[in-house]
Amino acid sequence: MAEVGPRQAAPYLRVAAGIRQGIADGTWAPGDRLPSRGELGSRYGVGENVVRRAQELLITQGLLEGRSGAGTFVRSPVERRTLPRIPDPAAVATAAAAGTRPVGAGPAPAGFTGTWEADSTAKTPAPPRIAGRLGIQPGDPCVRTDYEFLTGSRPVLLCTSWEPMAVTGGTLIVLPEGGPLAGHGVIARMAHLGIIVTRVTERPLPVRADRDQAQLLGIAAGTLATLIERTHYDSGGRAVETADLLVPADRWDITYDITLSGHPPGT
Repeated sequence: MAEVGPRQAAPYLRVAAGIRQGIADGTWAPGDRLPSRGELGSRYGVGENVVRRAQELLITQGLLEGRSGAGTFVRSPVERRTLPRIPDPAAVATAAAAGTRPVGAGPAPAGFTGTWEADSTAKTPAPPRIAGRLGIQPGDPCVRTDYEFLTGSRPVLLCTSWEPMAVTGGTLIVLPEGGPLAGHGVIARMAHLGIIVTRVTERPLPVRADRDQAQLLGIAAGTLATLIERTHYDSGGRAVETADLLVPADRWDITYDITLSGHPPGT
């Protein structure tokens, strides 16, 4: 009976071990861009698909991160941030009256010190699940706005907002990031139309980032995240905006600070 020799590690594991060693010995420091997959393939004697699989493993393990259109980088230590929800309506109203940007009133988290990029598309048909949240018919026209919230030049949060054009169409604030109240958030923009937002609901759901989301955020596809389904309602109970906010679980702690009104019984 022939002896069976020790099993060799799969090629992608060998490549991953080589990259891991290169990070450990300082060949590639935090923030460095790795060579192209073709160059790494030549270095380790494998094809680009093997290198890609090794990189995906190291992204999952938190050693690397992918940046859309830029390549794969050695990941710097991740600073966890706190994502406060429920902005103070009184502070929002005060900021709106003063013509300043209200902290925490928009899709960005309260205290967010980075920047954001937004891309709005008018007359976008509402998909069924969005129509259900807005109380409109599937296919009704909306303004869809896709946000990337950035720290430095790196996206750290993603958000997609939907507003019915029956509410904002033909007004100066139809585009959330255009017009006189660009970037001021839903509450202040609706107040400009005489619409008073009195209630916000949020439904947190555990999800895994899909490939497109992961590529934008520089994380591995399948990474745990929280999807917050947020909807703003006016004083008549009409939904005027709904949004999906994607929060990577390894970067953010989500907090809800709920103020209780009135006094305890017996006081």
